[in-house]
Amino acid sequence: MAESKKYDIAVNAVPQFIADQSDPDNDRYVFAYTITIENVGTVAAQLISRHWIITDAGDEVQEVRGLGVVGHQPLLQPGERFEYTSGCQLDTPVGTMRGSYQMTAEDGTQFEARIPEFTLAVPRVLH
Repeated sequence: MAESKKYDIAVNAVPQFIADQSDPDNDRYVFAYTITIENVGTVAAQLISRHWIITDAGDEVQEVRGLGVVGHQPLLQPGERFEYTSGCQLDTPVGTMRGSYQMTAEDGTQFEARIPEFTLAVPRVLH
């Protein structure tokens, strides 16, 4: 089997605007996002750390790095999924998130799982 399929993690994000924690009059927009991480490769792999790049509508960029996700460093066997919900705050009603998870396969190989860019937006702000 090709190496690229041996170490393969699929990441899906579903963002949501949290109106009751936001304060648009003071440029505070709070979003939650639910991430599903699935090992679609053939080797078990553990999520070690994360790297997020968060960009608001004013092109202000925040980079967030840290160990694990929501206090976990899940070990995913082939076919297994891990889901979690987290959040972020922006100064604008629209922004984007993207990044990567640093993974270690059970054979010791380290690789990155790309987090595809997704949009954070207050409902009815984008067409």
